[in-house]
Amino acid sequence: MMKKIFVMLLVCLLPLAVCATSANQKKNSKKKAKTTAVAKKQQATSSATSSAKGTFIVISKKDLNLRVYGKQGNDTVLLAEYPACLSKNKGDKQRRGDMKTPESPAGKPFQITAIQDASTWKHDFKDGRGSIKAYGHWFLRLLTPGHSGIGIHGSTNNESSVPGRASEGCIRLRDADIITLKQKYAYVGMPVYIKAEDQGLYPWEKRVKNNITNH
Repeated sequence: MMKKIFVMLLVCLLPLAVCATSANQKKNSKKKAKTTAVAKKQQATSSATSSAKGTFIVISKKDLNLRVYGKQGNDTVLLAEYPACLSKNKGDKQRRGDMKTPESPAGKPFQITAIQDASTWKHDFKDGRGSIKAYGHWFLRLLTPGHSGIGIHGSTNNESSVPGRASEGCIRLRDADIITLKQKYAYVGMPVYIKAEDQGLYPWEKRVKNNITNH
């Protein structure tokens, strides 16, 4: 009798064990799929090819442009140049909302800390247009000690402002240029120099310019 009861209990419990195993397998499968999706997303928004490592950016408030430089042997060479839109107000950023672009302290660069898909991001410029797409496809977030939310991005619905002085503190490029910058040059950790208002070319930039002219 006891044997029959034991067999009956075993028959009843077996489907439950199978269901629990199946549920755990599905849970682990979903977790693995989610991890893979996150990894793919990180890869999609990661840096440019490894050959771009070692390049750096110089942004000029005076000339309203963004230049990408790199090393070629012992020389520094100009790799790309894009027109840029800087802050509405001139001077180094002091506080949130002052509509100023921060300047690199004592020639020390800021850094790109993240490359984010901004294709759906919106912003209200308080100009009657409401909340509109405004950042192009990519937002290259900068580490600017003492200030947050500063980055290099596109100019969706504001492309006529490039080059110029119209941003709230970020650096705007044309939408096509931010895509090229991200694909060809940008990487997490990339140094970014933002020069003061009246600062001209660095001495080494003059040499680069002279080399281009002579060639």
